[in-house]
Amino acid sequence: MSRKQNQKQKTVQEMEAPVVNLHVKTSAVDTEPHQERPMGREYPKSRHTMPEKQLFEFAEYHAQDAEKIGYSNYSYWKSVWQNFLKNKAAVIMACMFILLFIFTFVASAIGRYDIYMAPDPQGKSYIPPNGEYWFGTNAIGQDYWAQVWYATRASILLAVLVSVGQITLGVIIGLVWGYVRKLDRFFTELYNLIDNIPTIIYMTLIALMVGKNMLTMGIAMVGFGWLATARNVRNLVFMYRDREYNLASRCLGTKLHRILFRNIFPYLVSVIILRLALAIPGTIAYETTLTYLGLMDIMMPSLGNLLASARAVFPRASYTLWFPAAIVSIITITFYLVGNAFSDACDPRNHV
Repeated sequence: MSRKQNQKQKTVQEMEAPVVNLHVKTSAVDTEPHQERPMGREYPKSRHTMPEKQLFEFAEYHAQDAEKIGYSNYSYWKSVWQNFLKNKAAVIMACMFILLFIFTFVASAIGRYDIYMAPDPQGKSYIPPNGEYWFGTNAIGQDYWAQVWYATRASILLAVLVSVGQITLGVIIGLVWGYVRKLDRFFTELYNLIDNIPTIIYMTLIALMVGKNMLTMGIAMVGFGWLATARNVRNLVFMYRDREYNLASRCLGTKLHRILFRNIFPYLVSVIILRLALAIPGTIAYETTLTYLGLMDIMMPSLGNLLASARAVFPRASYTLWFPAAIVSIITITFYLVGNAFSDACDPRNHV
């Protein structure tokens, strides 16, 4: 037999020989029959030899623990407050405004003279600021310190009440205007009728026909100040009116007011807050304009009344203009910064 035939025969014998894995050692434990062992006992051997009762057990169920699985610590208003505090400039200005409003009550207590009392009219008119009269005196010798801070408190209260009235009326009309299709034509024509005529004409007619007192003019400002808010809210309601959850609510027979205030209103919070923040300084400026034009006769001092009185004596007593103008500027800047910061904080897209 040749050498090539011998090598071929050895190769065939190797291929036909059984393969033995030398790395696997058969344990004597694996060959033992399975025995039932008590549950809960530690079983040190491999898993494939463990009994089924040892491998699978029923998990205990607790209702309170199950609720904690889906529980979240997220709070909308807490997140709004945290985001607002991140804007340091807005926080500082908000603190300044709060201190300013509180000081309007304290100033009357620390002042030397009453708001209406003229200590000595003769020779006391238009005295510049000094140690006795901190803000000087006015035309009839009254303490300008008391006048300015009393006017600041009155203007802030008037602006807040009028602004809240305007925003509330504008939001309600805007929700109904944007959601009820049948009323869209009516509110659109009403908006065009009022908006195409300058508001100052309406205010002049009301002042001449009804009166120039603060209550009448305040109601008139609310009656004509809702237009911008209502139009903005109406456009936003168009975006959310036909969403799936609102269609489902209508199919289920949900009442109109519940759909408006539970389904749509939460999406408008940031816009409403921004509108309110900008309406307060705007109302103060508008009241100043009306008083400056003689359309608002306020018996008690207001910032508009002081600014209107200061225009005639500005070259002689410029301080009568600087103090109320500085306070109006601080209020305007404060609400602009705070309103924008709080509006951004109310936007859920900015929450983490």
